[in-house]
Amino acid sequence: MSGVMKRMGMIFRAKANKALDRAEDPRETLDYSYQKQLELLQKVRRGVADVATSRKRLELQLNQLQGQSSKLEDQGRKALALGREDLAREALSRRAALQQQVTDLETQHQTLQGEEEKLTLAAQRLQAKVDAFRTKKETIKATYTAAQAQTRIGEAFSGISEEMGDVGLAIQRAEDKTAQLQARAGAIDELLASGALDDPTGMAKDDIAAELDRISGGTDVELELQRMKAELAGGAPSQQAIEGGNGSVQDQAQGQGHKFDKQ
Repeated sequence: MSGVMKRMGMIFRAKANKALDRAEDPRETLDYSYQKQLELLQKVRRGVADVATSRKRLELQLNQLQGQSSKLEDQGRKALALGREDLAREALSRRAALQQQVTDLETQHQTLQGEEEKLTLAAQRLQAKVDAFRTKKETIKATYTAAQAQTRIGEAFSGISEEMGDVGLAIQRAEDKTAQLQARAGAIDELLASGALDDPTGMAKDDIAAELDRISGGTDVELELQRMKAELAGGAPSQQAIEGGNGSVQDQAQGQGHKFDKQ
């Protein structure tokens, strides 16, 4: 059972990885990485600003303590000049305590100043890396976009893309159906011409019927032609002439019929 579960888990991870790879856009990934680097650079700069603020606060405290120390020294000197040695001693004692605080603050100030310099240098280096990454990012994005466009154009010309494949299949189906309909129409025409199929409209005729209609039509034309010739000659055509002409026309029709029978 554990083997089946492991296999199912492997299949699921493989399919998920494939789906993620298909959905992933390198340009979006690069933009996200650049955004994260900008956020990190912002944090470093904020850290530099915080250290600089602390350093500046220490400097203000140092200036204040040094001012108080100088004031106590002057007070002690004046008290000693007035013969108040006790006041002079107290002033000097307080000044010594302030000097200890000044020494501690100076040590902290030096530490903060060192940290500030390190963070400033780190921020500058990080800024250079972010700028270089931005340039490289834009170059890769432009190259990827161009390659993607070239691939799509190539697929369109070769017809291997999914969209063009569907269009090609549709054209192939249309051509196959057209050819099938043309073949069916030709077969029906051949069957109607041979008499194997009956035409319910009565319009279709075989070769013999067509030939008979042609001969009959030719006979009517010859009779009309003989009548018009007689009228132009200035007299009504005699019944004998018409019958003679009719006989000649009929003879021609019979001759054509015999000729057709021989064929």
